[in-house]
Amino acid sequence: MSDETIASRITREIASWPDVTVAAHRFGGIEFRRGRRELGHLHGSRLADLPFPVRVRERLVRQGRAEPHHVLPESGWVSRRIRGDVDVADVIELFRMNYEREYR
Repeated sequence: MSDETIASRITREIASWPDVTVAAHRFGGIEFRRGRRELGHLHGSRLADLPFPVRVRERLVRQGRAEPHHVLPESGWVSRRIRGDVDVADVIELFRMNYEREYR
């Protein structure tokens, strides 16, 4: 394993997807956007926050794939704690779900 951080590995993957931009997030960390929509953001290598419709949030929480957002638990946002390398693929998959969602 290289010295690359978990956040930089996640960022490298998500930034490689078509139409994704990466920028500093207004509350700290790194945010990912597809066009004008935020796909979510990372708070270092420890926490990812992603917006979903409430029904999707409820399903993700029920399945144990995420927690209600650490600040806005009643919103559609979820938080996914990153405890180590074992969580990287799951976090990327949540971003992929959001990336592939259809918005009308």
